Order: sequence, then C-alpha cells, then structure tokens
Amino acid sequence: MNLEEYFARTGYKGSTEKQDLETLTDIFQHHIRAVPFENLSIHCGEEITLELEQVYNKIVRRKRGGWCMENNQLLGWVLKRLGYDANFLGAYVFNPHQNAYATIMTHLLVKVVIDGKPYIVDGGFGVSYQMWQPMELVSGKDQPQAPGVFRFTEKNAIWYLEKMRRKQHIPNQHFSNSDLLEKKECRKVYMFSLEPRTVEDFSFQCTYLQTSPESLFTKKSICTLQTTEGFRALIGWTLTETTYNYKENMDLVEFVTLEDEEVEKTLKEKFNITLDKKLVPINIKGFYTI
Repeated sequence: MNLEEYFARTGYKGSTEKQDLETLTDIFQHHIRAVPFENLSIHCGEEITLELEQVYNKIVRRKRGGWCMENNQLLGWVLKRLGYDANFLGAYVFNPHQNAYATIMTHLLVKVVIDGKPYIVDGGFGVSYQMWQPMELVSGKDQPQAPGVFRFTEKNAIWYLEKMRRKQHIPNQHFSNSDLLEKKECRKVYMFSLEPRTVEDFSFQCTYLQTSPESLFTKKSICTLQTTEGFRALIGWTLTETTYNYKENMDLVEFVTLEDEEVEKTLKEKFNITLDKKLVPINIKGFYTI
C-alpha cells in the first residue's frame, strides 16, 4: 500500500507536503469523483471486509468503490499518512420512512483538526447527501456547497447534520413520484458524537448490513459517483443523473430505466467499474431516496 498508487487512482497531482484546508479539500474532491459509493459486492456474491489491505486492493488496485466503512477508512489512512490530525467517528443515519435515526451506529466518518479547528470529512455517503468540501464542525452555521446547504447543529454533545436542497426539474414525469426522488427540501442526514471510534467498532455492523433482510443494502444494489457538475447513481436498474444548479436555484434530475444487458455496460461507462462476478440488480421499493 502506498500513497502514490492511491493518488494515481484518484488523479490527484497536487501537494502532499501541506496539511492545510485547501490541500485537504483537493484530495477529498479527487476521491469522491474517482471512487464510487457502492455496495455491489453484496449483489454479486462477494464479502465486504474491513481489513485495510483488502479495502486498499479493492478500491485502488481493482478500481472499485465501497461504502462508508471502506471509503472513509481508506481516506482516513491517506490523511494520517500525510500527517493530518485525523480520527474516526460513528454516526446514526436518519431513516426518512420511519422519521427516526437508526438505533445502530452504521456510518463511519472522519474528523480532521487543522490549526485547532475541527472539520468533518465524509467521503462515504453518496447521492445528493455527499458533501463536496470538508465541513467546519460548528453548530448552527449554514455551509453552502454545490450539492446544497449543509448545516450542523449540536445539542447535549450530540451533533446533527442536515441538508437543504434546491428545487428540482424532472423531465421524465414518469419518475416524478419515484421513491428515488427526495421530496423534502430540508432533510436530516445523520447524528453523531465526538467519541473517537476504531474500525473494529464497526465489525458487527459490517456483517449485519450485508446479510440482514432488514438492511437497506440487501434491498438495493447501489452505485453512485460524484461528478464535476452533480452526481450519477445506478440503483437497481434505474440510472439517475443530477446536474446541480443547472438553472438558478434549480437542479436537473434525469431518470432512465435500463435493461438487464445495459447494466454492466453502464457501470463501465458511467462509473468506471468492471465487476469480477455477475451482478444481480435489486431495487425493493420504499427504502431509498436521493
């Protein structure tokens, strides 16, 4: 495992000497535009593990993506190797269908401190809730980014992340009521404390999320990637391409339904992913929103 190979994977060619916010942002943006957030291993008969070397081989050498425990673990390793003050935190994801936060800590994220200021770096959420810049860990401050306006609030040492989106233009009206379309303008994302976590704290969750019939990740095959203009997502057979702010305060959300034989080609062309085993797409309705 080496940094040069990782940077070749993400296309980053900037400085590795400075541990400042500008460098962190550049490294982070290269990661989220090169490495998909995806759970395809679950749906092509592969086991997802948390061993760093296996995560590295999967993402860097096999040019795959991963979910938060893979993406953010790798990102955290890179930042620590570069000399950043970085550690892991654990979050509880908001479920809009139950209008409640999960009772299991399933989301791994990274906290980075630069010149005494803490930031949250999260390269493992995907779709429209993927931040594009490190977020300053400060309560009640609107932090506008290309995907929308993010905001942390803190109450009794628990931090909450929410996001406000723009209006949406959906040319294909067949999808105007799709459960893949976010309906609320302001959406809760997750909550977390500042208690440091280790990757081992997520071993049960890693197994649960890829085996339980109650898990979102067993109900959906998901692959999403950020672009310079927005993001694209393949959930089951539905390909979504979103362009942020294509008109003033308006996002363009385009949907298309793929045939079985188009899925593999689309993964290669849109996400630069070639799978070793046959993917069985799945999209059980009512469990995921963009």
